[in-house]
Amino acid sequence: MKFRPLHDRVVVKRVEEDTKTAGGIIIPDTAKEKPQQGEVVAVGPGARDEQGKIVALEVKPGDRVLFGKWSGTEVKIDGEDLLIMKESDILGILEGKTATKKAA
Repeated sequence: MKFRPLHDRVVVKRVEEDTKTAGGIIIPDTAKEKPQQGEVVAVGPGARDEQGKIVALEVKPGDRVLFGKWSGTEVKIDGEDLLIMKESDILGILEGKTATKKAA
């Protein structure tokens, strides 16, 4: 991908969730909500503070993150659906085994 976000922007790719519930019920596409988890694809250099210094972002490419339902702007780059959002729209970083499993 040849896209580099500016300032404190982050590019996130949504992570598809399971189509089955824990009880084995299959959820149809029409009833699914968009996932609120994603993987960071690219990050900007950071925002400037009051003194003009760049403050680096806490997220980095490869991090698995949680974000709000209506966060970010949906874009299509190289045929891939991505979200561009500010770092402040990210609720948190998923770490360890939680990052590989669907959040309960």
